[in-house]
Amino acid sequence: MVAILEERTADAVAARDALAERLFQATLATWDIVTIHLGHRLGMYRALGEAGSATSSELAAAAGLNERYVREWLEQQAVAGILTCENPSAAAGDRRFALPPGHAAVLVDRDNPAFLAPLAQITVGSLHPLERLLGAFRTGEGVPYADYGVDLRAGQAAVNRNLFLQELGNEYLPTIPDLHARRLADPPARVADIGCGVGWSCVGVALAYPNVLVDGFDLDEASVAEAQEVLRDAGVADRVDVQLRDAAAPGLEGRYDLVTAFECIHDMSDPVGALRTMRRLAGEGGTVLVMDERVADAFDPKAGDVERYMYGFSVLHCLPVGLEAQPSAATGTVMRSDTLRGYAREAGFQEIEILPIEQPFFTFYRLIG
Repeated sequence: MVAILEERTADAVAARDALAERLFQATLATWDIVTIHLGHRLGMYRALGEAGSATSSELAAAAGLNERYVREWLEQQAVAGILTCENPSAAAGDRRFALPPGHAAVLVDRDNPAFLAPLAQITVGSLHPLERLLGAFRTGEGVPYADYGVDLRAGQAAVNRNLFLQELGNEYLPTIPDLHARRLADPPARVADIGCGVGWSCVGVALAYPNVLVDGFDLDEASVAEAQEVLRDAGVADRVDVQLRDAAAPGLEGRYDLVTAFECIHDMSDPVGALRTMRRLAGEGGTVLVMDERVADAFDPKAGDVERYMYGFSVLHCLPVGLEAQPSAATGTVMRSDTLRGYAREAGFQEIEILPIEQPFFTFYRLIG
């Protein structure tokens, strides 16, 4: 009995020490996330990439920032292994810092598939209404999307930008032969994109299919305002219209060949109502396509890092946003395929097909009604 107690005690001590070390490492990672966010938002990585290397004074001048803050940031980034220092023994003001080979792809080049600086931005944004979230845990109320501010909105748009511009129309939609053929045919196909945010999904479809006409719908005023600039810069404003409008409004029934919802159904308080609207917009012969989080079919504590990421984002953002309007389905980010199937059947769809598209973070559903 004494040996068993000692073993249990030793296991408990080991578990205690492992968790303490994990918390310390997580704190270091949190500092990295926030300081990467600073470098991204303040343009320091971009200015450093353009200069090749810089002292704190040179970088501060290039980015329009205070030298003392920049110096502390540069030294932290070097200690964290994100930047290199060419001459660490020099006086503080003479030390030169640079991006190591490969790091610019992750931190500067927004067209590179490895570009993930916005991941830090979206993480910081998810913490913006933390005091309100603490209260929501006590009351069961939600947190309005607008309370998350520019970092959540811009970070989420930037995280998905390359997927929509480089993969959606060029890789994923062409794997659905009848959809692909209709997008290329005349008369021009019409696409409705529900919950389109700042419009990168609309742009991706329009660029891949030069004939299509796309109507994007979103209820966030700031996102729709930003979308107008996105459309102009992409050169598709003549074929894409992003509207601050509820797609359930009268007059849109049956107008569209394809109705899409990219990574937004799980955020909605009434996902069945949204899917019912999408079904009406598509009408006879139209197709409804949903892209949402790729998670396991059932809860499993060992599901892995992707699901761990999804749960973290759900606790901080997606569930609170989904609870803001009542009554709410309270879905959260981790929407398993059976949950989506249940919503779709209640909305009147007869067939729910999981498409054979290999994407590590998202599952594609084709709904036929």
